[in-house]
Amino acid sequence: MSYFLPETHPVLTAARGLALAHSGMIEVHSSPLYLRARDPHPDRVVALVSGGGSGHEPLHTGLLGRGGLDAVCPGEIFASPHNRQIYEASAAAAKSGGVLLIIKNYTGDVINFQIAAERLRHDGIPVATVLVDDDLATDSVDSATGRRGTAATVVVEKLLGAAADRGATLEELAGLGRRIVAASRSIAVAARAQTSPTTAGPAFTLDEGTLDYGVGIHGERGTRTIARPAIGDLVRRMTDDLLDALPEGPSEVLALVNGLGATTELELNAIGVLLNDELIARGVRPVLIVPGTYTAALDMAGFSLTLTRLDEGWAELWTAPTRTPLVLPRPTLTAEGLERSPQESAAPSASPGDTAPASDPSGDRALLDRYAQTVTQVRDNLTKLDQLVGDGDFGDNLAGGVRRAVKLADERGLDGTAALAEAFLNDVGGTSGPLFGLLFQHLASASPADGRAPSAAELAQAAEAGFAAIHRVGGASPGDCTLVDALAPAAQSLAASARDEAAEAPLTEAAQAAIRGALATASLRPRRGRASYVGDHALGVPDPGALAVALLFMALADIHEPTTATRLPAPGYITVP
Repeated sequence: MSYFLPETHPVLTAARGLALAHSGMIEVHSSPLYLRARDPHPDRVVALVSGGGSGHEPLHTGLLGRGGLDAVCPGEIFASPHNRQIYEASAAAAKSGGVLLIIKNYTGDVINFQIAAERLRHDGIPVATVLVDDDLATDSVDSATGRRGTAATVVVEKLLGAAADRGATLEELAGLGRRIVAASRSIAVAARAQTSPTTAGPAFTLDEGTLDYGVGIHGERGTRTIARPAIGDLVRRMTDDLLDALPEGPSEVLALVNGLGATTELELNAIGVLLNDELIARGVRPVLIVPGTYTAALDMAGFSLTLTRLDEGWAELWTAPTRTPLVLPRPTLTAEGLERSPQESAAPSASPGDTAPASDPSGDRALLDRYAQTVTQVRDNLTKLDQLVGDGDFGDNLAGGVRRAVKLADERGLDGTAALAEAFLNDVGGTSGPLFGLLFQHLASASPADGRAPSAAELAQAAEAGFAAIHRVGGASPGDCTLVDALAPAAQSLAASARDEAAEAPLTEAAQAAIRGALATASLRPRRGRASYVGDHALGVPDPGALAVALLFMALADIHEPTTATRLPAPGYITVP
């Protein structure tokens, strides 16, 4: 992030860029720095002015204009604006009914905004203030400062902006703002600190597998560091903490799912659904679930949740039209129209003729369980390898497909390789998922129904058919640095063993051939798949797909040739990044 900030006047330059991008909406005053809306609503009689340290964009500048703020005073990065900025911005934007200052509860902000308010009063301009203090992480901190002001500022500014456009008076707006603040609480978590503009490194470090709970929007450490839970458990904990902290009131809420800078929209939308479900389970009706990045902490990897108990008419204020750089209201997730998640969907009931055993004792099911165990063990290694040559999703895709296959085998009594084939062909995306599905589909045909070890000839025929299908679909050949660089030598080894009546360990030998082929891909320049786009950067990195094929043949050997399979290396050894 900090690599691309201008070396001089970065905040002023960014302000000019915002005005350039929204021509006719915003004017920039450089000395002192503030931004003013060029086209306020004609019915507005009170100006709304806010601001704070930069690095929180789109707060506050994104809410500048009709339905939002009249003026914004940006400070330097994570530093409050000077009282002169606030005073001159307010004097320039003031209307017949005065000025309302919206202040986040940080010491520098409070002092400078209050000094500006005193100067405005001295000039005879009616002025009132609203102090936003929604951060429940600092609720019990032994400090006279009180709770910090964080993402609920967005809710306050949006609702007050709509009310101001309706001609609300200074007293009415101040009272409304204070009620909104009282009805709002926020909590934030982070898995990685923001980049320091000074050092270009992380502002603080977290141990792997941990996150900070209760971080601030200026990059402050959390009030505690916790082991990173599953995201569903994390959202549940945050929801409970928020509801415990909220004052009693209406059961309808607005819920803001706010990214802290480096959290993707994909993640925020998913968190929105989890939050929606948690609220409904507690008898709280989420009228509006609003995911997006609204109050960033530069590029911190984290998110915050804000709940606001909705009084009568507040939802309509949120959905009132705006003309601001930040397009609000954003499309919102609500309970209406949400399909049930796959986990919530009821499993199909068995017909009278279905047997559907809970588990398949055959060697084929044992193969699935062994492969699942192996993939779980090396998933992170495969992910790291794929990050070096591709987009880093291979480990998760492979593990997810295998988990789906285990579920299919458990719920529907499918054979192990048949379950793998169905899971990967139907449910695993990307390039490698369906290609592995083709391989599993052909291997399933070689699995004897009585659970005995498949013969070398049966496996050779299945592996060769799988290779042929993959070649027809994707065009990959040995030497292209793909999964077939492990599959082809394994198939050749099995075919040779089928011709040699003296072969004693055909599966172990095939696994060894697959391992050699997979590891040899490190010396190849990829010609297929995403790795082909990185050119020589892929040299020295074995192909993750080829390693996954080798792991499959290792699992076959472990199940059916346990004595000779001891010659094979550990899965973690061949997949080490």
